[in-house]
Amino acid sequence: MTTSYADDRAALIELIKERAVIHEHVVLSSGLEADYYLDLRRVTLDAEVAPLIGRVMLGLVESAGVLEGVQAAGGLTMGADPVGTAMLHQAAAQGRKLDAFVVRKEAKKHALARRIEGPEVSGRTVVAVEDTSTTGNSVLSAVEALREAGATVAAVAVIVDRDTGARERVEAAGLPYLAAITTEDLGLA
Repeated sequence: MTTSYADDRAALIELIKERAVIHEHVVLSSGLEADYYLDLRRVTLDAEVAPLIGRVMLGLVESAGVLEGVQAAGGLTMGADPVGTAMLHQAAAQGRKLDAFVVRKEAKKHALARRIEGPEVSGRTVVAVEDTSTTGNSVLSAVEALREAGATVAAVAVIVDRDTGARERVEAAGLPYLAAITTEDLGLA
């Protein structure tokens, strides 16, 4: 059964609310404090939800008009890893070719000393992805590494935008910022 982007997105919102929103006071990796935590790994690594995430993220990028020509998706390990992989699998299920890649926080100190793992990104057009974004630091770190490796970054795409400055920082860096879901959609704003 084929579902629409709107149906997939609505289902994903409900699954995130049910499985990934933790209502307690936390300090985020950005240093900001919040009264809830979005543990998106509870859904990005879930066998039922991961295919849905792949469809939603592909639909998001396609509806923004940037999927055409994009050859790979990924971002800074670890939040982006299952997102890029979900997109790879859903693209394949749709008869499309989309590779995934992983950006390390720093290059390996041994073997090939690579910072970006997976198929080569040099000379390719890519989308930098993230599970959730607060300040945009993680995804912009990935963008920097991708550009240094010779990739053209078409856009940044996140599952959930916390509406705490990431969009503004990414757009100030000259990139389209695409968010499938906002904290308002989750009833958290």
